[in-house]
Amino acid sequence: MQWAFGMQVELYFGQIGGLGFYSPRNEMEAQNFILSLIKSALSHHVRMQTHALQDLRDALINRIHELGTEFKVGNKIDINYKCDKEKCLLQWAENNGAKTRLQIAYVEGAGRGAIAMEDMEVGDIAMEIPASITISEDLVYKSDMYQVLQKIDGMSSETMSLLWSMKERHNCNSQFKMYFDTLPENFNTGLSFGVEAIMALDGTLLFEEIMQAKEHLRVQYDELFPALSKDHPDIFPPELYTWEQFLWACELWYSNSMKIMFADGNLKTCLIPVAGFLNHSLHPHIVHYGKIDSTTNSLKFRLSRPCSVGEQCCLSYGNFSGSHLITFYGFLPQGDNPYDVIPLDFEVDQVDTMVECPLSNWTTHMVRGTWLSENQNIFYYGLPSPLLDCLRSARSQMPFTKTLVISFPYFCVLHTPYIYCEVLASHVIKANMEVDKEILEDLQSTFNAMMENLSDMDSVDRESSSWDVKLASQFKEMQRRIVSSILTSCSTGIKLVEHELSKCKAEE
Repeated sequence: MQWAFGMQVELYFGQIGGLGFYSPRNEMEAQNFILSLIKSALSHHVRMQTHALQDLRDALINRIHELGTEFKVGNKIDINYKCDKEKCLLQWAENNGAKTRLQIAYVEGAGRGAIAMEDMEVGDIAMEIPASITISEDLVYKSDMYQVLQKIDGMSSETMSLLWSMKERHNCNSQFKMYFDTLPENFNTGLSFGVEAIMALDGTLLFEEIMQAKEHLRVQYDELFPALSKDHPDIFPPELYTWEQFLWACELWYSNSMKIMFADGNLKTCLIPVAGFLNHSLHPHIVHYGKIDSTTNSLKFRLSRPCSVGEQCCLSYGNFSGSHLITFYGFLPQGDNPYDVIPLDFEVDQVDTMVECPLSNWTTHMVRGTWLSENQNIFYYGLPSPLLDCLRSARSQMPFTKTLVISFPYFCVLHTPYIYCEVLASHVIKANMEVDKEILEDLQSTFNAMMENLSDMDSVDRESSSWDVKLASQFKEMQRRIVSSILTSCSTGIKLVEHELSKCKAEE
């Protein structure tokens, strides 16, 4: 699960966050949670506490404004792009009870997006979509195909919805015709990468992710077709259920669906007309949008930070890596993504001998861009502590202290001469640094080899290249930047250690 992946990354790198908080999204979410607690407290206030709570609320609002200003991303609207179909969809949605303070426009570098028509504050509702116009599994249950699909072992509600949409998009009398009319002929996600783009990614994590995803989908398709079309051609016309049509529907549901909790407590995967134009951002305006309001029976997209008139209003699709976003959504987000990590695959037999610490039980390790850490000092080097601790434990049974000064009582026992304590402390410090030097040199060797495998694509003409080759090139550039930062940190760390070792030798 991607949620579990995001949580794992946050815990793994939590000790070395350089921003003072893990990510802008998490910070915004935390501050809005505190605001909700204050709002609840004010509704049950004690008079003497009211002013204090209001002062705290004002301070939080000011902090959110500061964060919003700090991470505000400019956008350029393409005025030549006519959004006629999108305007028709918006009008249809409003006629069916939707409310919005956003308009649809074409944003350069992002495609279609939702632009604020007025200034909006924290807590304002940017968009409200009634549950009655959401596309969910409930529509399948009312269709003729449900009687067939429910008899298939292992058939999920998500797959049912996907198969329903493959046919419904061609229904001229569909309630959702205007919605389907706005959908692109090609979603341009990693699932549609051509041979040239795939080959360019050989040896990368993204290559493996795309190939595994496509293989999974192909197996799923072959289990259903052409059998369903042969047995029920009236319900599953073969011309509507080709592999290409199936892949299109998969891309639609991967890139546009949302998990929504309905008023009856059921969690359903849905397509939300109009809301699908809200793009993803590492600095989202909207972070909570997955629950139907039982009072209005609608889905409300409430702002967690201000959005100015003319600004693109964004939400968060989740704590996803760049490889996941390319594979299932077809883009890389702007800015530094803290979830862009490189997993490390190595065996360490002595993991159980590690010194006791809260993170000593990590069985998988990873790295990310070291610019995200402010602690580049000796014993840290901008690298994740769980990784360094694991490698240190595998090399040495000696207790490791991340300091250049060790107090003598740490070593001295009763009647131990002072001079022996001094020598022992010096020996431990020197041994620790020698271990770190070996570790950094090994990591340097590993990532030098990785950099060689990530050969650049300078020979690629990016102006004339296809969309998928351009996206593959962007991903490899991002990976090279991460690896380059690790190599720089290793090199700088080795110099730091060598400098301290030379000082130790001079003092001997």
